[in-house]
Amino acid sequence: MKTVMIMNALALLILLACKSPDVTAPTSSTTVPGTRKLIWADEFEKAGLPDSTKWGYEVGGNGWGNNELQYYTARRPENARIENGKLIIEARKEAYQGKNYTSARLLTQGKTNWTYGRIEAMAKLPKGVGTWPAVWMLGKNSSTTGWPRCGEIDIMEHVGFDEGVVHGTVHTEAYNHSKKTEKGMAVSIQNVTTDFHLYAIEWTTDQINFFVDDQKYYSVQKSDLGNTEAQWPFDQSFFLILNVAVGGNWGGQKGVDETIWPQRMEVDYVRVYQ
Repeated sequence: MKTVMIMNALALLILLACKSPDVTAPTSSTTVPGTRKLIWADEFEKAGLPDSTKWGYEVGGNGWGNNELQYYTARRPENARIENGKLIIEARKEAYQGKNYTSARLLTQGKTNWTYGRIEAMAKLPKGVGTWPAVWMLGKNSSTTGWPRCGEIDIMEHVGFDEGVVHGTVHTEAYNHSKKTEKGMAVSIQNVTTDFHLYAIEWTTDQINFFVDDQKYYSVQKSDLGNTEAQWPFDQSFFLILNVAVGGNWGGQKGVDETIWPQRMEVDYVRVYQ
Protein backbone atom coordinates (compact mmCIF):
# COMPACT_ATOMS: atom_id res chain seq x y z
CA MET A 1 0.00 0.00 0.00
CA LYS A 2 2.78 2.43 0.92
CA THR A 3 4.48 1.71 -2.40
CA VAL A 4 1.28 2.55 -4.29
CA MET A 5 0.81 5.76 -2.30
CA ILE A 6 4.38 6.86 -3.00
CA MET A 7 3.99 6.11 -6.70
CA ASN A 8 0.71 8.09 -6.81
CA ALA A 9 2.37 11.02 -5.04
CA LEU A 10 5.25 11.00 -7.49
CA ALA A 11 2.84 10.89 -10.42
CA LEU A 12 0.96 13.91 -9.01
CA LEU A 13 4.19 15.88 -8.59
CA ILE A 14 5.23 15.09 -12.16
CA LEU A 15 1.79 16.17 -13.43
CA LEU A 16 1.97 19.49 -11.54
CA ALA A 17 5.48 20.13 -12.78
CA CYS A 18 4.38 19.59 -16.34
CA LYS A 19 1.46 22.01 -15.92
CA SER A 20 3.41 24.82 -14.22
CA PRO A 21 4.46 26.62 -17.46
CA ASP A 22 0.78 27.01 -18.41
CA VAL A 23 0.07 28.72 -15.09
CA THR A 24 2.67 31.42 -15.69
CA ALA A 25 2.00 31.86 -19.42
CA PRO A 26 -0.88 34.37 -19.08
CA THR A 27 1.31 36.65 -16.94
CA SER A 28 4.08 36.80 -19.51
CA SER A 29 1.64 37.18 -22.39
CA THR A 30 0.29 40.47 -20.97
CA THR A 31 3.34 42.20 -22.46
CA VAL A 32 2.30 41.20 -25.96
CA PRO A 33 0.54 44.08 -27.82
CA GLY A 34 -2.25 41.78 -28.97
CA THR A 35 -3.45 41.37 -25.39
CA ARG A 36 -4.27 45.06 -24.89
CA LYS A 37 -7.86 45.85 -24.03
CA LEU A 38 -9.67 48.52 -26.01
CA ILE A 39 -11.23 50.77 -23.37
CA TRP A 40 -12.37 53.80 -25.42
CA ALA A 41 -12.73 54.64 -29.10
CA ASP A 42 -14.42 56.89 -31.59
CA GLU A 43 -14.72 55.43 -35.09
CA PHE A 44 -16.57 58.51 -36.42
CA GLU A 45 -19.26 56.48 -38.15
CA LYS A 46 -22.31 58.72 -37.63
CA ALA A 47 -22.49 61.75 -39.91
CA GLY A 48 -23.04 65.16 -38.38
CA LEU A 49 -21.46 66.90 -35.43
CA PRO A 50 -18.90 65.04 -33.26
CA ASP A 51 -20.35 62.82 -30.52
CA SER A 52 -21.14 65.16 -27.63
CA THR A 53 -20.79 62.33 -25.11
CA LYS A 54 -17.13 62.00 -26.09
CA TRP A 55 -16.03 65.45 -27.24
CA GLY A 56 -16.36 69.01 -26.05
CA TYR A 57 -15.03 72.21 -27.60
CA GLU A 58 -12.64 74.93 -26.57
CA VAL A 59 -13.86 78.25 -27.92
CA GLY A 60 -12.23 81.59 -28.57
CA GLY A 61 -9.63 83.61 -30.40
CA ASN A 62 -7.23 84.62 -27.66
CA GLY A 63 -4.13 83.28 -29.40
CA TRP A 64 -3.98 80.25 -27.10
CA GLY A 65 -0.62 81.23 -25.67
CA ASN A 66 1.04 80.98 -29.08
CA ASN A 67 -0.25 84.05 -30.96
CA GLU A 68 -2.40 81.78 -33.13
CA LEU A 69 -4.65 83.47 -35.69
CA GLN A 70 -7.80 81.33 -35.63
CA TYR A 71 -11.05 81.56 -33.68
CA TYR A 72 -12.07 78.15 -32.36
CA THR A 73 -15.80 77.56 -32.75
CA ALA A 74 -18.27 75.13 -31.11
CA ARG A 75 -20.86 72.93 -32.80
CA ARG A 76 -20.20 74.56 -36.16
CA PRO A 77 -20.08 71.93 -38.95
CA GLU A 78 -17.97 74.19 -41.14
CA ASN A 79 -15.13 73.60 -38.65
CA ALA A 80 -15.83 70.16 -37.14
CA ARG A 81 -18.02 67.40 -38.54
CA ILE A 82 -18.24 63.69 -39.27
CA GLU A 83 -18.20 63.02 -43.00
CA ASN A 84 -17.80 59.69 -44.85
CA GLY A 85 -16.65 57.93 -41.71
CA LYS A 86 -14.01 60.53 -40.86
CA LEU A 87 -13.76 63.36 -38.38
CA ILE A 88 -13.03 66.56 -40.29
CA ILE A 89 -11.41 69.47 -38.45
CA GLU A 90 -11.32 72.27 -40.97
CA ALA A 91 -9.51 75.60 -40.76
CA ARG A 92 -11.10 78.27 -42.93
CA LYS A 93 -10.15 81.77 -44.02
CA GLU A 94 -13.14 83.91 -43.04
CA ALA A 95 -13.94 86.89 -40.86
CA TYR A 96 -15.38 85.63 -37.57
CA GLN A 97 -15.54 87.20 -34.12
CA GLY A 98 -12.78 89.66 -34.97
CA LYS A 99 -10.46 87.01 -36.44
CA ASN A 100 -9.65 86.16 -40.04
CA TYR A 101 -9.60 82.37 -39.63
CA THR A 102 -11.80 79.77 -37.96
CA SER A 103 -11.08 76.21 -36.85
CA ALA A 104 -11.99 73.74 -34.10
CA ARG A 105 -10.34 72.29 -31.03
CA LEU A 106 -12.03 69.13 -29.71
CA LEU A 107 -11.19 67.63 -26.33
CA THR A 108 -12.32 64.90 -23.95
CA GLN A 109 -11.85 67.07 -20.84
CA GLY A 110 -14.71 66.60 -18.40
CA LYS A 111 -15.87 63.50 -20.26
CA THR A 112 -13.02 60.98 -20.33
CA ASN A 113 -9.39 60.90 -19.26
CA TRP A 114 -6.80 58.19 -18.81
CA THR A 115 -3.74 57.28 -16.77
CA TYR A 116 -1.31 55.18 -18.85
CA GLY A 117 -2.09 53.11 -21.92
CA ARG A 118 -1.74 53.26 -25.68
CA ILE A 119 -3.44 56.25 -27.30
CA GLU A 120 -3.57 56.32 -31.09
CA ALA A 121 -5.12 58.32 -33.92
CA MET A 122 -5.23 57.45 -37.61
CA ALA A 123 -5.01 60.80 -39.37
CA LYS A 124 -4.28 62.66 -42.59
CA LEU A 125 -2.82 66.13 -42.11
CA PRO A 126 -3.54 69.51 -43.71
CA LYS A 127 -1.16 70.95 -46.26
CA GLY A 128 0.39 74.38 -46.64
CA VAL A 129 2.39 77.08 -44.92
CA GLY A 130 0.59 78.27 -41.81
CA THR A 131 -1.16 75.01 -40.89
CA TRP A 132 -0.44 73.54 -37.45
CA PRO A 133 -2.40 70.34 -36.62
CA ALA A 134 -1.93 68.41 -33.40
CA VAL A 135 -3.03 65.31 -31.51
CA TRP A 136 -2.05 65.88 -27.90
CA MET A 137 -2.88 65.56 -24.20
CA LEU A 138 -2.95 67.72 -21.09
CA GLY A 139 -3.05 66.75 -17.43
CA LYS A 140 -6.50 66.58 -15.87
CA ASN A 141 -5.44 69.23 -13.35
CA SER A 142 -4.63 71.80 -16.05
CA SER A 143 -7.52 74.07 -15.02
CA THR A 144 -6.17 74.36 -11.48
CA THR A 145 -2.39 74.10 -11.82
CA GLY A 146 -2.02 75.66 -15.26
CA TRP A 147 0.50 74.92 -17.98
CA PRO A 148 3.21 73.61 -17.98
CA ARG A 149 2.88 72.25 -14.46
CA CYS A 150 -0.01 70.01 -15.55
CA GLY A 151 2.17 68.32 -18.16
CA GLU A 152 1.66 68.00 -21.92
CA ILE A 153 2.12 65.03 -24.25
CA ASP A 154 2.24 65.86 -27.96
CA ILE A 155 1.43 62.61 -29.74
CA MET A 156 1.70 64.35 -33.12
CA GLU A 157 2.49 67.90 -34.19
CA HIS A 158 3.16 69.08 -37.71
CA VAL A 159 3.83 72.52 -39.16
CA GLY A 160 3.04 73.10 -42.81
CA PHE A 161 6.24 74.96 -43.67
CA ASP A 162 8.17 71.78 -42.81
CA GLU A 163 5.96 69.22 -44.51
CA GLY A 164 6.57 65.58 -43.64
CA VAL A 165 8.38 66.21 -40.36
CA VAL A 166 6.29 64.91 -37.45
CA HIS A 167 7.13 65.81 -33.85
CA GLY A 168 6.56 63.90 -30.61
CA THR A 169 7.23 65.92 -27.46
CA VAL A 170 6.57 66.22 -23.73
CA HIS A 171 6.44 69.43 -21.74
CA THR A 172 6.67 69.76 -17.95
CA GLU A 173 7.34 72.54 -15.48
CA ALA A 174 11.04 71.68 -15.62
CA TYR A 175 11.22 70.91 -19.34
CA ASN A 176 9.17 73.01 -21.77
CA HIS A 177 9.45 75.07 -24.93
CA SER A 178 9.31 78.36 -23.01
CA LYS A 179 12.64 77.40 -21.50
CA LYS A 180 13.76 75.63 -24.68
CA THR A 181 14.19 72.48 -22.59
CA GLU A 182 11.28 70.40 -23.91
CA LYS A 183 11.97 66.72 -24.52
CA GLY A 184 11.11 65.36 -27.94
CA MET A 185 12.14 64.18 -31.36
CA ALA A 186 11.09 64.59 -34.98
CA VAL A 187 10.74 61.93 -37.65
CA SER A 188 10.35 62.31 -41.43
CA ILE A 189 7.26 60.65 -42.88
CA GLN A 190 6.25 60.52 -46.53
CA ASN A 191 2.81 61.59 -47.76
CA VAL A 192 1.49 62.94 -44.46
CA THR A 193 -0.93 65.24 -46.28
CA THR A 194 -2.22 62.67 -48.79
CA ASP A 195 -2.23 59.40 -46.81
CA PHE A 196 -3.44 58.31 -43.40
CA HIS A 197 -0.79 57.43 -40.81
CA LEU A 198 -1.12 56.01 -37.31
CA TYR A 199 0.22 58.33 -34.60
CA ALA A 200 0.50 56.79 -31.14
CA ILE A 201 2.08 56.77 -27.73
CA GLU A 202 2.52 53.94 -25.26
CA TRP A 203 2.60 55.43 -21.77
CA THR A 204 3.58 53.54 -18.63
CA THR A 205 4.65 54.44 -15.11
CA ASP A 206 8.24 55.01 -16.13
CA GLN A 207 8.31 55.95 -19.83
CA ILE A 208 6.41 57.30 -22.83
CA ASN A 209 7.20 55.81 -26.24
CA PHE A 210 6.26 57.57 -29.49
CA PHE A 211 5.25 55.78 -32.70
CA VAL A 212 4.31 56.47 -36.31
CA ASP A 213 2.78 53.50 -38.13
CA ASP A 214 3.86 51.29 -35.22
CA GLN A 215 7.52 52.24 -35.63
CA LYS A 216 8.95 53.66 -32.41
CA TYR A 217 11.08 56.74 -33.01
CA TYR A 218 11.41 58.24 -29.53
CA SER A 219 11.24 57.29 -25.86
CA VAL A 220 11.28 59.60 -22.84
CA GLN A 221 12.23 58.01 -19.52
CA LYS A 222 11.20 59.00 -16.01
CA SER A 223 14.65 57.98 -14.83
CA ASP A 224 16.17 60.62 -17.15
CA LEU A 225 13.78 63.48 -16.38
CA GLY A 226 13.44 62.97 -12.63
CA ASN A 227 10.85 61.88 -10.09
CA THR A 228 9.39 65.20 -8.94
CA GLU A 229 6.04 66.50 -10.16
CA ALA A 230 7.82 69.36 -11.91
CA GLN A 231 9.91 66.85 -13.85
CA TRP A 232 7.44 64.00 -14.38
CA PRO A 233 3.75 64.95 -14.02
CA PHE A 234 2.72 61.87 -15.99
CA ASP A 235 1.45 59.82 -13.04
CA GLN A 236 -2.00 61.40 -13.25
CA SER A 237 -4.92 61.32 -15.67
CA PHE A 238 -4.70 63.16 -18.99
CA PHE A 239 -7.36 64.15 -21.52
CA LEU A 240 -7.05 64.16 -25.32
CA ILE A 241 -7.15 67.15 -27.70
CA LEU A 242 -7.47 67.30 -31.51
CA ASN A 243 -7.06 70.63 -33.28
CA VAL A 244 -5.83 72.55 -36.30
CA ALA A 245 -4.26 75.92 -35.52
CA VAL A 246 -3.41 78.67 -38.00
CA GLY A 247 -0.13 80.55 -37.80
CA GLY A 248 1.25 81.17 -34.33
CA ASN A 249 4.73 81.33 -32.87
CA TRP A 250 5.68 78.02 -34.47
CA GLY A 251 3.11 77.34 -37.18
CA GLY A 252 3.51 80.86 -38.51
CA GLN A 253 7.30 81.11 -38.39
CA LYS A 254 7.37 81.41 -42.18
CA GLY A 255 4.11 83.26 -42.51
CA VAL A 256 0.69 82.03 -43.62
CA ASP A 257 -0.14 81.24 -47.21
CA GLU A 258 -3.51 82.93 -47.70
CA THR A 259 -4.25 81.01 -50.92
CA ILE A 260 -4.50 77.48 -49.50
CA TRP A 261 -7.70 77.61 -47.42
CA PRO A 262 -9.71 75.75 -46.36
CA GLN A 263 -7.43 73.04 -45.02
CA ARG A 264 -8.47 69.99 -43.01
CA MET A 265 -7.16 67.28 -40.74
CA GLU A 266 -9.06 64.04 -41.28
CA VAL A 267 -9.18 61.47 -38.49
CA ASP A 268 -10.31 57.93 -39.30
CA TYR A 269 -10.40 56.81 -35.67
CA VAL A 270 -9.09 57.41 -32.18
CA ARG A 271 -8.52 54.42 -29.87
CA VAL A 272 -7.29 53.96 -26.32
CA TYR A 273 -5.97 50.65 -25.00
CA GLN A 274 -4.85 49.55 -21.56
